Amino acid sequence: MTTATQTRPGPESPSSTESEDRKHGSARPVRVIIGVVGMAVVAWFICNAFLAFAYYPQWFAGSGLLIGLLGLIIGIGGSVVFFYFLNVCVEGFPARFSRGLIPYAFLLPGFSLISIFLLYPTVQTIIYSFANDDSTAWVGLENYRAIFSDSHFWSTLLNNFLWILIVPVLTVAFGLAVAVLADKLSPGGENVAKSMIFLPMAISFVGAATIWGLVYAYNSPDTAQTGLLNAIVVALGGDPQPWYQIETARLNSMALMVILIWLQTGFAMVLISSAIKGVPEDTVEAGRVDGASELRIFWQIIFPQVRATLLAVLITVLILVLKVFDLVYVTTNGLYDSDVIANLFFRKLFTSQQAGQASAIVVVLLILVIPVLIYQVKSFRQQEANR
Repeated sequence: MTTATQTRPGPESPSSTESEDRKHGSARPVRVIIGVVGMAVVAWFICNAFLAFAYYPQWFAGSGLLIGLLGLIIGIGGSVVFFYFLNVCVEGFPARFSRGLIPYAFLLPGFSLISIFLLYPTVQTIIYSFANDDSTAWVGLENYRAIFSDSHFWSTLLNNFLWILIVPVLTVAFGLAVAVLADKLSPGGENVAKSMIFLPMAISFVGAATIWGLVYAYNSPDTAQTGLLNAIVVALGGDPQPWYQIETARLNSMALMVILIWLQTGFAMVLISSAIKGVPEDTVEAGRVDGASELRIFWQIIFPQVRATLLAVLITVLILVLKVFDLVYVTTNGLYDSDVIANLFFRKLFTSQQAGQASAIVVVLLILVIPVLIYQVKSFRQQEANR
């Protein structure tokens, strides 16, 4: 005889009730409140900690090392705790809404920082370009009239155009040449060659300008030449030249361009070399089987497959060139017709105290950069579409 056992419904456990609430989309306001309050407290603590580092270093024994260490701990640890409370807050919303919200919630802090440190200053600079020197009254287009009627501004634009025309192209050309030639070496030789070419990337622009100052140094003809280039010129029977002061054919600007090309060739080489190694070996071998020369293999097989990388490197270096400042500032400071837009802006703002014209110059630089950025984005999207 079989006896049917009837189970009576008992009270649900708290965990099962919570999971059912999440399953059916019930909100949990307590978690939302805890998350919001936690984020506010963490953000307040981080901001005040870094303000204390800046304004009250004596609280930390005036030790830069201690301040740096605490900055790392508070910055990284605080970010982790902030995102923990952010996650708690998002999970407190109904399940369906929470799933859609969480990607945007985690992107929000990054976008907020971009807005504060990039977008807001950009808008403010555009506004100040229509104000007077101390940004207290509107002057309309007067700042733009002033800079565009200044012959030095047009000379500066010409210099920037020459930098744009020469530096990216030569940087990519040298980087491509080194990548191709190093690829023909033994693995050990390739590593050594690439390391030597890439080494200048570890040097700051100011450090590079100092190093090349030993190359371009000039002493009067009746004294010994400490500059390498002038020592060679004198040894060959010529007269030493003040290279940074030669305005003819913008030779001084060309001398500065050499420094930037030297710095960026390693960057171009690394990316281009990676692209070359990504070319399928079977296509190269097929060209060799057909009797093609190495030069023809390069131009008809390898080059088309690395063209996208070459373009990306070219645009990256071009944007860097548009913003070049350090090299010019520490070498010529724009004298002898070697000025560039970024250095002209710096001098207008901090030396001449003309904030309105300085802002107008920056707006012109921004307008020059925008088409390049648009083209770069379109190029990257096209590459992704072709994959």
